[in-house]
Amino acid sequence: MTDNDSKLTRKDFTSDQEVRWCPGCGDYAILAAIQGLLPELGARPETTVFVSGIGCSSRFPYYLDTYGFHTIHGRAPAVATGIAVTRPDLDVWVVTGDGDGLSIGGNHLIHALRRNVNLKILLFNNEIYGLTKGQYSPTSPLGSRHKSTPMGSIDRPVNPVSLALGAEASFVARTLDTDRQHLTDVLRAANAHRGASFVEIYQNCNVFNDGAFAAVRDKETKHLNQILLTQGEPIVFGPDGGSAVIALEDGSMRIVPTQEAGDRVVIHDAHRTEPTTAFALSRLAHSPTGPTPFGVFRNVEAPVYDDLAREQVAQATQEKGQGRLEELLASGNVWDVVG
Repeated sequence: MTDNDSKLTRKDFTSDQEVRWCPGCGDYAILAAIQGLLPELGARPETTVFVSGIGCSSRFPYYLDTYGFHTIHGRAPAVATGIAVTRPDLDVWVVTGDGDGLSIGGNHLIHALRRNVNLKILLFNNEIYGLTKGQYSPTSPLGSRHKSTPMGSIDRPVNPVSLALGAEASFVARTLDTDRQHLTDVLRAANAHRGASFVEIYQNCNVFNDGAFAAVRDKETKHLNQILLTQGEPIVFGPDGGSAVIALEDGSMRIVPTQEAGDRVVIHDAHRTEPTTAFALSRLAHSPTGPTPFGVFRNVEAPVYDDLAREQVAQATQEKGQGRLEELLASGNVWDVVG
């Protein structure tokens, strides 16, 4: 435990466990960013919880000197929901991956988002199953040739940001592992939001899927392909702002040369009540092989599931008094087993 009046540093959030990922893994950069950000946010080790599922990313709780829960495959959002509802004094983070969070854990993720549970959900997307040594994942592009798809994947990939917006998550963002400043800014915004914050993080698996995000990650190409979203600003990008995003009559969006866009350039507004514009923006890039939006897509206020659940419990307690579990189990429709 730490003295509540003391100023904490990254060291206070770093455990004594040896960090064990493959050399060069993008998870190292994300871990360092979070360890550095937590003291800046005013977090306390004794009131912070990291919940994970199964996968390379899910080793996170071991490397942070906070409370942690390494759960089973895909169930991290469900476990984290229970913690958030029953312990409002705790700051709850979920760390998951594209396999853990979008395959076996897809339903749990969707329901945590639609309920608007007060969680910060970080989904590390490397478009591969890294822990099990290189099978295709729900985000692998069509035609991907990996150990379980030697003739090429025939599954249409999931767009995590589109999925979160379709579930009407109240905060949705995308960032990437190697841009420390952008990653930190997005995580800071996610932490400030009350409700379900969903952040997709492009994370390079340099062993089984190296270079998947080269178009938006490498020095030679990222200035051509990163569409950085800034609240209240026109969505333009590329050298000298030479490309722009415009809205079409059918509600979709398209990239055109800025000089041809005129007054049709989209002004980014993450605070729109309806998620339709943010969803259209998320469809600009089905995979990060070309121009891809980064930043906060949606950030709106909505009723928080935790608060509503606790209000119902308080109301029931006030009306009926404190219940007894033994009486509940022996009341109503029960079976008498004879003989």
